[in-house]
Amino acid sequence: MPDNLIPGAILCLPFAAAVLTWLMRERGHNRAAWLMTATALLGLALSLWLAPAILAGAVLRQTIPWAGSLGLDLVLRVDGFSWLMMLLVCGIGALVGVYARYYMSPDDPLARFFALLLAFMGSMLGIVMSGNVIQLVFFWELTSLFSFLLIGYWHNGASARDGARMALIVTSGGGFCLLAGMLLLGHIAGSYELDAILAAGDAVRAHPWYTPTLLLVLLGAFTKSAQFPFHFWLPQAMSAPTPASAYLHSATMVKAGVFLLVRFWPVLGGTAEWSWIVGGVGLVTLILGAYAAMFEQDMKGVLAYSTISHLGLITMLVGLGSALGVVAAIFHIVNHATFKSSLFMAAGAVDHEAGTRDLRKLGGLYRVMPVTATLALVAGAAMAGVPLLNGFLSKEMFFAETLAARQGPLLDAISVVIAVAASAFGVTYSIRFVRGVFFGRMPADLPREPHEPPLWMRFPIGFLALACLLVGVLPGRVIGPTLRAAAGAVLGADTPAYSLAVWHGLTTPLLMSVFAFVAGCLLFASLRRRFDAIETAPLTSRFSGRRLFERALAVFAADWPQRIERLYPSRRLQSQLLWIVLLALLAGGLAATTAPLDFRPHWPSVDPAFALLWLLGAACAIGAASQAKFHRLAALVLSGGAGLVSCASFVWLSAPDLAATQLLVEVVTTILILLGLRWLPKRIAGYAPEGWRQRFRRRRDIVIAMAVGVGVASLAYAAMMHPVADSISRFFLERAYAEGGGHNVVNVILVDFRGFDTLGEISVLAIVALTVFALLRRFRPAAESISAPEQQRQQTVLENGAPGRAADHSLTDYLMIPGLIIQLMAPVIVLFGLHLFLRGHDLPGGGFVAGITVAVALILLYMARGARWVESRLRVLPLRWIGAGLLLAVLTGLGSLAFGRPFLTSHFQYLELPLFGDVPLATALLFDLGVFATVVGATILMLIALAHQSLRRPRQAPTAETGGQG
Repeated sequence: MPDNLIPGAILCLPFAAAVLTWLMRERGHNRAAWLMTATALLGLALSLWLAPAILAGAVLRQTIPWAGSLGLDLVLRVDGFSWLMMLLVCGIGALVGVYARYYMSPDDPLARFFALLLAFMGSMLGIVMSGNVIQLVFFWELTSLFSFLLIGYWHNGASARDGARMALIVTSGGGFCLLAGMLLLGHIAGSYELDAILAAGDAVRAHPWYTPTLLLVLLGAFTKSAQFPFHFWLPQAMSAPTPASAYLHSATMVKAGVFLLVRFWPVLGGTAEWSWIVGGVGLVTLILGAYAAMFEQDMKGVLAYSTISHLGLITMLVGLGSALGVVAAIFHIVNHATFKSSLFMAAGAVDHEAGTRDLRKLGGLYRVMPVTATLALVAGAAMAGVPLLNGFLSKEMFFAETLAARQGPLLDAISVVIAVAASAFGVTYSIRFVRGVFFGRMPADLPREPHEPPLWMRFPIGFLALACLLVGVLPGRVIGPTLRAAAGAVLGADTPAYSLAVWHGLTTPLLMSVFAFVAGCLLFASLRRRFDAIETAPLTSRFSGRRLFERALAVFAADWPQRIERLYPSRRLQSQLLWIVLLALLAGGLAATTAPLDFRPHWPSVDPAFALLWLLGAACAIGAASQAKFHRLAALVLSGGAGLVSCASFVWLSAPDLAATQLLVEVVTTILILLGLRWLPKRIAGYAPEGWRQRFRRRRDIVIAMAVGVGVASLAYAAMMHPVADSISRFFLERAYAEGGGHNVVNVILVDFRGFDTLGEISVLAIVALTVFALLRRFRPAAESISAPEQQRQQTVLENGAPGRAADHSLTDYLMIPGLIIQLMAPVIVLFGLHLFLRGHDLPGGGFVAGITVAVALILLYMARGARWVESRLRVLPLRWIGAGLLLAVLTGLGSLAFGRPFLTSHFQYLELPLFGDVPLATALLFDLGVFATVVGATILMLIALAHQSLRRPRQAPTAETGGQG
């Protein structure tokens, strides 16, 4: 495989494995765990295959055409820095997979866990390999989504739900800011390609929009990497299973923020704003996280706050403004990943074997878990910065850069003091973690009898502890070439000279390390007895970011909506629709006054027949409005008459495709309203006379409706008569057959020229259908009493996602429609729908119209014979229709990528068949088939769910209140 194709394979592997893992959810946890491990190992092997090219300084690119006219292509870009991150993501991912196999209980839904973990891995790989900043933001938000699902994996617990919600709100909010910042960056650089932006650093820093761009990008990075004041979400994420926590804290999620800071340092760094904001936030986060970690009682809580502190250290290094600081930041990203993932796995092993994570209840486990204790001791010493371990080397570089900073005498002195203090705090919480768990007196009342975890559960901990030792002893050989390639990819020709030697002589940074180590040990000795008695860190507990977040959430989610509701207390749908219509009228009016449109009529005369047709439609509309209060069924029939006039207008204006769509949409809408009429309250015999308020409201509504109707019609007419509209239509008319292979211009536009829009529309349709179904499955209309077995059967049917045998009654019982006629019509309607589908590329028709036609046939059968009769003869599975349709549409679009063409590019040619001659074939037919299946599934899902609710009442005689008026 060529080197430039390997990044695409690495990116696709985790997502493909996630889908496969989800599909094998009934086959035990072993296969899912080993599939994840194998996927990560394969990704690691493919990444190592790129080593010769990357170490030689090459930058590998793989471009997949997407939306070239918008400057958006799928670009995978691998340089030394992204390659280093790929090694971390895949390597630690493989170790986490092995560890999770023995940590997770077989009773948990493990297929879901491993599928989410694999998708999480793929999302992080997408971030580090993205060569397009919009694409980077997409994967950025995917990590937020999958971390939300992993943190809330055990969703039965309130802490898991709250932590997941908090993480999602904070990180996705930062993601929106990042998107805005990337849009500004692309605008300034003139391209969204990462290479073009990295090359435009001088232009970006000199641009007037530099400051807002910088703030938006930093908000995205700070929220993701839990920097002050957004650090509070990370400790709340400890409800996630320990394997997910180990992965999230070491190689994914939180590392995305510092990765972004390092990646865009050549573009946004080197200014006073960058130094003050990034350096200041990193400094505060460094000391705040280290201070809070000393007083935590939960093992994972200690590690969470220590992660915040170390992320602050990396951020501060990037904010110092020196190239050597960037090198040290990259080095510490690797070192932190190794010792932190090892410590998280050790904490999980203790929790797994002892049954608790509370430091006050633990101690003396070295006697029964000597191997785990030794490995945790090595990783903890690396976190504390003990010599001959990797954490010591990057801490030395951090001290050296702090001493070399030139931000002003006062600020330089404060930075040195805080760096030493944070390092001393790091020694304290590292000693407390290791000693509090593995040394001292062993408690007798542990929830479980502790013992060594299985060998393969210890293997990842030991491998990472060994890595900490090897990097600390032989840094030049173990990590030197990789670090040099990563630093060179970021800094280019500005890469400074540096040394990874273990001994640099008796230097000031070494003295600072010794002082910090001694101070940390003395601090632990002096506060050891107080640690167990303190629940939260003193001083900082009063200024809890979590508390501020919860207050803000209460204001935005509860307080403000309640105030708005008090200001506008009406819950009537008509009042809410009135405001929507008025806002639409206002927006249309503003558009009409600002757009260069000509509203003068351009026809010499009006055809009397056409005018009469429109007068008929207007009469039907007015009649529907006037009858809505007295006779609902009559109002429904009249509104259908207005729709038929619209359909006839399309035919008159030579738009048969629109006419067919309008006709079928009218049919579906009529059925939908007909089913919904049974939920409306019953009429009361003898209406009271209207008061002046009712008369005013009705007259006001008809005036607004007429104004909106006339305004929309005028705006549409003026837009269609504009010269630009003619040029657009001419473009499609000239290219429909030459480039799309179809004579039906409307269908070619939908499945070819604007195929991406159509894919989005059917996706929205599927989401709407699922939402309607989810609402209806829990909705219970006010109805006569139903027996408990019948209620249970109907609830089971709705929860299974498919229609069932919920009712034996049909609407023909109430509407007196001959069921046999509808039963005989249904096959004819289905056949007609297939006819519309097959002819759609050249003649009026297409997948959308055909899908509605087939759906109408099925729902008419439900109305004619009832759900039980239909479902005893047909397996109606709307969810599978929707899934198959979306999958087919996406696969059709991806097929063009295999031939090096943009997504959803169609191919057309004639195929010579015996007896038939030349038969036109287009790949757009497959896409249209996906549209057809999605429309059928979505329409049936909504209508049948509605029908099951509407048809559940026992048969009763039509009355003036119910039967006569629907």
